[in-house]
Amino acid sequence: MTPRRLAVERSDSSPLPRNSFQWHSRVTGQQSSGSASLPGLSDRATVQDRAWQRYVRQVRDGKCGSFTDQWARFEQIFIDRQAADGPPLVWQPAGQAERSNLRALMRDLGLRSYAEAYRWSVTDRAAFWGRVVERLGIVLARPPDRVLDLSGGGVTDPRWLAGAELNIVDSCFTARADKPAVISASETASETTVTTYGALERLVNRIANGLIERGWRRGQAIALYMPMTLECVATYLAIIRAGLHAVSIADSFSAEEVASRCEIGQARAIVTTDHYRRAGRTIRLYEMVRQAGVTNAIVISTATEAAPLREGDLSFHDLLSTRDTFESVACAPDDPINILFSSGTSGTPKAIPWTHLTPIKSAMDGHFHQDIHGEDVVAWPTNIGWMMGPWLIFATFINDATMALFEGAPHSTAFTRFVGEAEVTILGVVPSLVRAWRAAEAVGQDDWPRVRVLSSTGEPSNREDSVWLMSRTGYRAPIIEYLGGTEIGGGHLTGTVVQPASPSTFTTPALGIDVVLLDPAGDAVEPGAAGELFLVPPSIGLSQRLLSRDHEQVYHAGCPPGPHREVLRRHGDNIAQLARGFFKAHGRADDTMNLGGIKVGSVELERVVERHDAVYDAAAVGVPRSGEGPDRLVVFVTLRQDMPRDPLRQELQARIGSELNPLFRMHDLVIVEVLPRTASNKIIRRELRARYAAMEDGGSEEERERPA
Repeated sequence: MTPRRLAVERSDSSPLPRNSFQWHSRVTGQQSSGSASLPGLSDRATVQDRAWQRYVRQVRDGKCGSFTDQWARFEQIFIDRQAADGPPLVWQPAGQAERSNLRALMRDLGLRSYAEAYRWSVTDRAAFWGRVVERLGIVLARPPDRVLDLSGGGVTDPRWLAGAELNIVDSCFTARADKPAVISASETASETTVTTYGALERLVNRIANGLIERGWRRGQAIALYMPMTLECVATYLAIIRAGLHAVSIADSFSAEEVASRCEIGQARAIVTTDHYRRAGRTIRLYEMVRQAGVTNAIVISTATEAAPLREGDLSFHDLLSTRDTFESVACAPDDPINILFSSGTSGTPKAIPWTHLTPIKSAMDGHFHQDIHGEDVVAWPTNIGWMMGPWLIFATFINDATMALFEGAPHSTAFTRFVGEAEVTILGVVPSLVRAWRAAEAVGQDDWPRVRVLSSTGEPSNREDSVWLMSRTGYRAPIIEYLGGTEIGGGHLTGTVVQPASPSTFTTPALGIDVVLLDPAGDAVEPGAAGELFLVPPSIGLSQRLLSRDHEQVYHAGCPPGPHREVLRRHGDNIAQLARGFFKAHGRADDTMNLGGIKVGSVELERVVERHDAVYDAAAVGVPRSGEGPDRLVVFVTLRQDMPRDPLRQELQARIGSELNPLFRMHDLVIVEVLPRTASNKIIRRELRARYAAMEDGGSEEERERPA
């Protein structure tokens, strides 16, 4: 059947809400406003916000100096900001809000505020997601019988678009064929390449035909272990179009991690690159595949320095078919398209299947929260092994936009120049990258004239660095903070361009996602306090199965009921509820830590450390920075045999880098006589964090080798 764009009827004919909501979310009693001036602000806060906006106009007119001066002015203006007034409002919506996708949705529905739009999205979920499918132009081979069917598995195992058939890749190619799809550059080449939607689709089809011609069949898995390049994007889409699914592996992983992920994902082949350059270093991925013992490699190589292939391996060039048309394999909405991995609190990574539904969540977030339009150019330094790689593909192409890809180190001035030269309008970052740019003075105040939206994810951000990033655009662009997970397909807390923005904070739960903040006793947190965030299912994008774990045990077992007896889903982020409807991330509530934008379980780190001959027992904890920023890795060990701390620290760091990830840096090593444990023998990591904080407050270097 030829795929078509089809209007999706709502399964619920209830009228849209027309009353003026004062959004009393389950997570807050404060009002969330879409207006430029938040109601209820004190006179002092109103004066502060207006003073900052006057100063911003002076910055844009070139009447202000360096960022050092701008930050001093920021601190001066907001020095006595009261908690009851919420965080400082650094960006105010104006013309950009009126032109936004979100405002267009609100006009279409006759909704007068963002608060109404959000509440509708979580009270009439079938109507909301039906509208999303229509607005995004999702291509369906067969229309659904119902948008949402809860008759079988209830809210924890719903059927979305029940009865439909589709291949989500068809929705990635609705733009005109001559429109730019990908702008590519690298740190080793001086030229920028533009690939149109038509050329990209022909490449996708040649790869898909090549896979089928060489015997791969629907439902089989092929791993991807390579940097985010045009060939990576095309291969990813071809795998899905052919009815197979991808197993995503980050290109920074060791041979051991490659082997384990291929085994968990049951990959029958792996697509990789012979080598590539990053920050002046040559990274040889095909050699890593050989060390991992993974067979049936499809290798992308250059004409020079190409390694000879093993018997049974295949060059990417030889995979390509001469046929450049392909009829997508129509699938059920919940058929898998991608296996992604997210480390939890045990040593085996969670293997999370994405389905043909998950990209709808990614594209919806990009459409309404990052405000991606067809004329936008989207850049987000990422990798196919992390959820933001697939997210970038779907959020860009389903919204008919252009993707900007840079092969190489994103912290380099070559990348920051590329952002300007490619005329990027939507720029995604991780906070550690922003710190690197700032330290290297890699971005001038006028280098990015086209950037209109910034978005930050991966780790908690720092307010000063965030204000610096906004200053690179003359404070034209808000930072849309974006927090979620692989098992969501996008974000659960984020921001919008129709609400005022304050750096390092969130303004709203994502549309279609309802959340609850609970304290350890299972009670709703008080305003100003922090609690563990739980999701209220159902929503498109939420995972419904895992390969390597029991999904029910991981996400639902032992969850308390919500304030209105709702079924809740565990996620694990520790979130503070601020005044005026803002939120702030305080890291993970479980034993997962965030190191440089990558989530890793404590147990994974501890297993590597404990393989050292001198180490008897180990505990890895993520210690928050004083103020704001990502976790720092602190390792506590007890010893089998005496060994000086500094050489041991160096050896353990080398092991962590080679066996897990070279991006994981140990901040400190503490040698103790015994680790604190519960009666059931679980390490009490919160006690270790508290002890380390006390050491930092007044401890000496010698205390790192004293008994705990």
